[in-house]
Amino acid sequence: MEIVPPKINIMANTIVVFTGAGISAESGIPTFRDSDGLWCNYDINEVATPEAWERDYKKVLEFYNQRRKNIMETEPNAAHYALVKLEEKYRVFVITQNIDDLHERAGSTNVIHLHGEIFKARSTVDPNLKYDIKGYELNPGELCKYGKQLRPDVVWFGEEVPMMSEAYRVLNLSDCLIVIGTSLQVYPAAYIIYNASPNIPKFIIDPQASQVNNIKNLKIICKKAGEGTPELVDYILKNGF
Repeated sequence: MEIVPPKINIMANTIVVFTGAGISAESGIPTFRDSDGLWCNYDINEVATPEAWERDYKKVLEFYNQRRKNIMETEPNAAHYALVKLEEKYRVFVITQNIDDLHERAGSTNVIHLHGEIFKARSTVDPNLKYDIKGYELNPGELCKYGKQLRPDVVWFGEEVPMMSEAYRVLNLSDCLIVIGTSLQVYPAAYIIYNASPNIPKFIIDPQASQVNNIKNLKIICKKAGEGTPELVDYILKNGF
């Protein structure tokens, strides 16, 4: 009697993708650290901390209004679209440090924003009370239902990262980890790669990427996101990981 091996449902395999500023920079979104960025004249401590909000919330609102406007003028790039293709055969979760919506606009269906979402506002009284921002402006006088000024739904320096627990939950489901466009220098987000199972394959795509100490089954792809991501996705779709 011939024994027929069971068919493997590839949809049971889960790929977790961890993205950073590098993937959005290729769409034209400057990072805080860009020397020639749109907001290079801003001190992060003046626009991206709880203390800055208390000191001059109008300045903070204007800063994020300008960021929001810039993001609305950009489009997803080849890397964003390539990740969507992975969903043809795999269950894919994108964990991102970015606050833009380019992953969603490209078509990714499971996106976890570690540092918040710039197109949402939240109450300063109840952090779970959130509102969609229509257009690019969130202005003084726009209040939550408790009568308090709305703030951008982003994680500022010095604040906790509430979505880390969800990121770790998803990471525990992963059969493969792909890291794109991040220096792995911003914590606690950078702990993602260290908390992945040592037995699963891992890829880092970044032109400045280097080996990470004590990380097994890791392949380095020293290319920009827009080039390296489509190449890796095509390989995985044809050959698996």
